[in-house]
Parts: sequence; C-alpha cells; structure tokens
Amino acid sequence: MPSIKKIFSNNLSAAIFVIILVMALIALYAMMLGQMPVAIFLQHLVNGISLGSLFALIAIGYTMVYTILSMINFAHGDIFMISLYFAFFALSTFRMPWVLALVCVAVLTPLVGILVERFAYRPLRNAPKNSVLISAIGTSFLLENAATYLFGGRPKAFPDIPSLTRVISIRSVNFQVVSLVIPLITAIALAILLNFIHRTKTGIAMRAVAKDYETAKIMGVNINQIIALTFIIGSALAAVGGFMWGAKYPGITPMMGVMPGLKCFVAAVVGGISDIKGAVVGGFILGLGEVMIVALFPSISGYRDAFAFVVLIVILLVKPAGILGTRVTEKV
Repeated sequence: MPSIKKIFSNNLSAAIFVIILVMALIALYAMMLGQMPVAIFLQHLVNGISLGSLFALIAIGYTMVYTILSMINFAHGDIFMISLYFAFFALSTFRMPWVLALVCVAVLTPLVGILVERFAYRPLRNAPKNSVLISAIGTSFLLENAATYLFGGRPKAFPDIPSLTRVISIRSVNFQVVSLVIPLITAIALAILLNFIHRTKTGIAMRAVAKDYETAKIMGVNINQIIALTFIIGSALAAVGGFMWGAKYPGITPMMGVMPGLKCFVAAVVGGISDIKGAVVGGFILGLGEVMIVALFPSISGYRDAFAFVVLIVILLVKPAGILGTRVTEKV
C-alpha cells in the first residue's frame, strides 16, 4: 500500500484527494444537520460534476493558448457564445439531428478562432504584452457587438433535445441524461487531447513551442501552423462545451459568454494555467463548489458567481502558480 508521502508526491493525485475529501466533509456536514438527504446530495453531486466538466472543457482553451503564447485569450468566452448561436441555427433553422449539429458546430467554431488569431493576435506577436491584452479585450467586445447586431439582443431559447433533456431516476436520484453525457464527453476529449500532445509529432512540436518559442522556430517548427492549431483545438472544445451548455441551460444572449468565460479563466488559474490537467481540476473545483454552496446555503445563492473569485484570491495567496502549476524562473 503506497504511503501518504508517495501519494502526495503527485500533484494531480493530491488535488483529486483534496476534492474528494472536501466533498465528503460537505456531505457529512449536511447530513448531520439534517439539511440534505443522501439522494438529494447525490443529485447535487451529479449537477456539480456536470457543471465542472463544462468549465473544464472551456478552461482547456485558455490553458493551451497561454502555454503556447503566454497570453490570455479574453475572447475565448465569446467564441463559446458564438458556438451556441451556431448550434441554435443548426437545430432550429436547418433541423439537423443533434449529433450532426454538434459536429457542424465543432467544425465551424474553430474558424472563428482562426480568424481571431490571424487578425487580432498574429500581427501583435512581437508587440508588448499590453498591446496583445488590449487587442484581446477589444476582440471580445467586437464579437459581443457583432452577435448583438447579427442575432439581436433578445434572449433565444436553445432548442430542446429530448434525448438529452430526458430525466432519469436511479434510486430516487433524478437528473437529466445530459448531466451524464457531459462528464463522459469531457473525459473522452481530455484523453484524446493528452494522447495527441504526448504521442504525435504535432503534439511534440506544440510542447516544443511552449517550452522555447525561439529555439523551436530555429529547429524548423512551423510556428504559425502550431499556433493556429492551438486555437482550433481550444475553439473546438469550447464549441462542444457550448453545445452541451445550451442543452443544460437553454438560454442564449450575446453577453452570455462573459461570466462563463471569466469562471473558466479562473478555473485555469486555480488549477495551474500552464497545465491542461490543472484546468480540468480547477473546473471541477469551481463546478462542485458552486453547486454545493447553493445547495447548502440557499440564502446566499445570489452570490454564487462570487465563489469562483473567492477561490481565485485564496489560491493566489496560498499557491500563486495554481494547484498543479509550477513556478517558472525567467532569465534576465
């Protein structure tokens, strides 16, 4: 049996252990107070895992762009919003089956990511960091206003997908099918992405660019191609997350990408913004924590969005590099 020291020598194992321990303590606390029967707790747990999986899918895009370019793509939340409009029209206007619509959205949304990279970031690649940051914020505003102009400012209802929104009951625990589909898709996407990054030549090239941009360029790596591919992958994951978000939370507005985008950025920072697995861990921490706090303390449910930023402040004070992040020393 492995020792505690050996278990915690792996940051990922330690993070998972902490998440499980916190959830167990919350469950014990709630049951001791008689506030939450086991069935209700399990129902909230499923919802928390589902929300955490959505945060994880979107947070990976922030992590990948930051790892390659050392910049925050603040337009990522708005790319997520655009994917929801693509899904809306695919389902309601073109009457596509939801699986085909999901594939189309995952193909179309990366085109937006490529355009953002090509026209907003590539011309400023050698510019000061502040210029790139301003460009990212400006691109975010541009996408929001473009969506308002093209699709209108009124909220749209995401089309109902009966096979995903159907409620199933397992021993008095009721939840939608989509709540089970989302974690499954997240696990599959993470496994494919990690395998791609660690076992393919293109993935190795991406890691080389992330490690040393200039050296990779000298060694013949096509920098523009690798960066474009990074935006394609991040946007595709945001598209899948957006489609599932719409199925679970059926309301679409041009400004809806702001808060999920910020929360997913926080998730990436909490987990370690330079680590893909860290983004996933951060997503689960925020998703589970947000759902459980609302379940245990309904009187403060109006402040649920503040939870992510409280966690961010605590992590920055205790471990600035994030749970799975490592400190990087820059040569001067």
